[in-house]
Amino acid sequence: MGDVTSTDSVGSLKENVGRYGIWSAGLRAEDPARRGELADAAAELQELGFGAVWLGGSSAVRHAVPLIEATSRLVVATGIQSIWQYEAGDTAASVAELERTHPGRFLLGLGVSHAKLADQYRRPYSAMVGYLDELDAAGVPAGHRVLAALGPKMLELSRDRAAGSHPYLVTTDHTAEARAILGDGPLLAPETKVVLETDPDRARATARGGLAVYLGLPNYTKALARFGFTEDDFAGGGSDRLVDALFAWGDDDRIRERIEAHLAAGADHVALQVVDDQPRDSLPREAWRRLAALLS
Repeated sequence: MGDVTSTDSVGSLKENVGRYGIWSAGLRAEDPARRGELADAAAELQELGFGAVWLGGSSAVRHAVPLIEATSRLVVATGIQSIWQYEAGDTAASVAELERTHPGRFLLGLGVSHAKLADQYRRPYSAMVGYLDELDAAGVPAGHRVLAALGPKMLELSRDRAAGSHPYLVTTDHTAEARAILGDGPLLAPETKVVLETDPDRARATARGGLAVYLGLPNYTKALARFGFTEDDFAGGGSDRLVDALFAWGDDDRIRERIEAHLAAGADHVALQVVDDQPRDSLPREAWRRLAALLS
């Protein structure tokens, strides 16, 4: 087993990431011409009071560098880096270099992705254990990583071999279960989707646009089925019941209440993903400002 994360180090991590962060695929853009735009967005997110940004999609350590360099205290995390896409040895070297130049500013979020997205997908739990073994051997501390855990076994691994968990597309019931499995110490930082729309029909239509791709991935539907959702909920882009359980939408009070429900269920930090009608790699900066205001 890898080194056990100390209470002090996890406590420091929780303090550094704060209660709220932003999850965004747009912040991991590869185009060098966008480097200035991304740096400016990250600096504003820090000033708005968000403690962390989570680089959505299949992100990598290198995507964090321009955001870390543009800020002074923002924690930048991968949300997530696929273990199939990047070798553990290369990852370890990149993490070590970032820790040397910007200590405490990077958090490695790891996940097993999905069979439909990774040709080499096999025995995901065992593969994750092997990947963590390699990171341990290369000297990457458990306190520098979190796992994208949905099921009980991966949550236990998050407790025993990492600083905690960053679950994606989960309900508050999952957050409560995850906290029970993790115990009090480890970081629990679920992702939550937000639609800044008060009209129910428009809000749910926008939500379904963002949800559709995930309903074709069995890892998510199986996890949701454990909490009472059925094939009827997954049909037609998602039932109202499913949408309302996974998305915070409505007026400021209702959105705040849905976000706070994850904290009440045991989350330490909530990674907020704005879902709208814009391309997934856009930067919804006005929406981020609205979120900061309603959470302040």
